Amino acid sequence: MQRLALFDLDRTLIDLDTAFLQWADEFAEQHRLGHEGSEWLAALDRAGHPHREVFFGKVRERFGLTEPVEQLWAAYRQRMPHLVRCYPGVVDGLSELRAAGWRVGVVTNGTADNQLGKLRRTGLVNAVDGYAVSGIEGVRKPDSRLFHLAAQRCGATPAEGGWMVGDNPVADVEGAQAAGLRAIWINRGTWPGHRHKADHTVSDIAEAIAIIRQAHE
Repeated sequence: MQRLALFDLDRTLIDLDTAFLQWADEFAEQHRLGHEGSEWLAALDRAGHPHREVFFGKVRERFGLTEPVEQLWAAYRQRMPHLVRCYPGVVDGLSELRAAGWRVGVVTNGTADNQLGKLRRTGLVNAVDGYAVSGIEGVRKPDSRLFHLAAQRCGATPAEGGWMVGDNPVADVEGAQAAGLRAIWINRGTWPGHRHKADHTVSDIAEAIAIIRQAHE
């Protein structure tokens, strides 16, 4: 098996949930929604993490906002890259993998501006060999083509094997396995009772990286 390790971005390498709560507080203050408004935004996000266009449609209706949905969503995409942070140990962990001969990449769904902004602001763009963003490529996980594109950008191919790490048992796990990769699922408690076929289940990124390294020692 070649030394290829692909990673999801949101809630895998970066702490999107903490950033979202910070954004919700800012948004509530800006629109004078109060603490209850901030809590409502957080609760809506937890309710299945709806697509942001749907999310802001509900927000606009709930609070009677005058801004169009696209304007609200665009402002969110502009702000979020400034709020996100990598989980502890992510950059060092990826650097150690690369130093050990691994080709490392990111496979993420999302709009080009938002996801590229996150990769650049966190420094991850320089910590990986390549990436594939659905908003750029026109194809979304779990479609195996996005995994193939990411592997290609890393100078590898899923046909020779490798690993994928992510928090979504459908987009990340099933998509990766369909592409010929082994999958590690990070269980963050957002898919209760969901059956999956991940090769390994972990609670954080450090555990996932340790499994990948140990499997090839």
